Amino acid sequence: MKKVDLVFRTIGERTKDVSLQLAIDAISPERVHIQENVKPFSLAVEKSLEIEYKSDFVVFMDADCLVLERIRPFIEQNDYPFVDCFVLDKFRGHIHCGVHITRVDVVNAMKEAVISKYDMRYMLRPESRTRQLALRKLKLKKHFVSFCILHDHGQYYRDIFSKYALRELRSRKPHTQTKLLGWEKEWRAKVDDLDFRVALCAIEYARKNIASDWQFISTTDFINSLSEIGKKECTTLGISEKTEFSKYDLDSLKELGGVKMTQEVVQQKIHKNKTLSGNCKIFGIGLSRTGTKSLTKALRAMGYEITHYPKDRVTYEELVHGFDELTILKSHEGITDITTAAIYPQLDQIYPNSKFILTIRPKEEWLDAMQRHWKGKQIFPEKGFDYLLELRRFLRASVYGCYTYNRKRLSYVY
Repeated sequence: MKKVDLVFRTIGERTKDVSLQLAIDAISPERVHIQENVKPFSLAVEKSLEIEYKSDFVVFMDADCLVLERIRPFIEQNDYPFVDCFVLDKFRGHIHCGVHITRVDVVNAMKEAVISKYDMRYMLRPESRTRQLALRKLKLKKHFVSFCILHDHGQYYRDIFSKYALRELRSRKPHTQTKLLGWEKEWRAKVDDLDFRVALCAIEYARKNIASDWQFISTTDFINSLSEIGKKECTTLGISEKTEFSKYDLDSLKELGGVKMTQEVVQQKIHKNKTLSGNCKIFGIGLSRTGTKSLTKALRAMGYEITHYPKDRVTYEELVHGFDELTILKSHEGITDITTAAIYPQLDQIYPNSKFILTIRPKEEWLDAMQRHWKGKQIFPEKGFDYLLELRRFLRASVYGCYTYNRKRLSYVY
């Protein structure tokens, strides 16, 4: 039987007591190490690496996670050096964060990682950056598994503010900014739920107070002050803080999860992970209007981080000028729609052993759908350069051989 340590980190989250008990029940650790109110997070990471572990695996987790299924059976059969757990986040859907199953040799390598004093990636994601350096030294890869874990459900408003001010700072590359803007659009339709209103206010606050030419020292000071800023800004917004997390709160949230970790489920999780070992990815290579959005939603529901028709500036530049890899695939496990339909032979060479899914639709039905889909869509800018329209023309030319609807041409392409 494998030995497992649990490192549980809390800065007073609303769910901390319930989260700890659920984690102990789910993991059955030999030892539990509780880090309480260790700030900033970089210091918490340092403290966790000072512990002398005598276990096979260490599970690092945060108190904003509610583990609703047994993880120990999976750990008993797992040999992956590092498993990043997919969770159901209230704000961002299925993402990997909050719970990390780490083999002890990786933990020991993390202890030896040399961090540059002004490493911005370490400042924003200290644990992730340290682990990245350790995995690189050991020449190992991370793996992903989806569990029934709720993340950021039922948290204090002040903590939501702190998280999403920091999230804005972490989302200043073109592809991550596109994702954040997409989430913001969804949240604006949900502002009756104060959690989403607070998150939107936090993002706007960070944009106003930390300029795009941010400096290391000033940004570090800002991050270290986020807890107090969150309390102050919530008071300014006239929002009263939530009461303590109750059994009623937990029971209502359990309806969002609750899969039993049967032997069959364990095998499914391990099999899913093996399909994406190493550098392989998942690509949906069906044409437009063949269910590519539905495919994307299905893969996301299974725990994969998939992007549909990426249209950030970096992806555009890489597609047009040639690429050795796609930057967006450093943070995603796959892409769907005609972005990949145009280049799938090249993707097969760059990302060996990847999975390619071809979605189809009856021809006449598809032609009619394409006519509706392209009707009235702008092709050329009214003036100047518009990279989004340039991307549209590039992909249409690459895949369809035409910019505007031509039934005979599209029939041939089909």
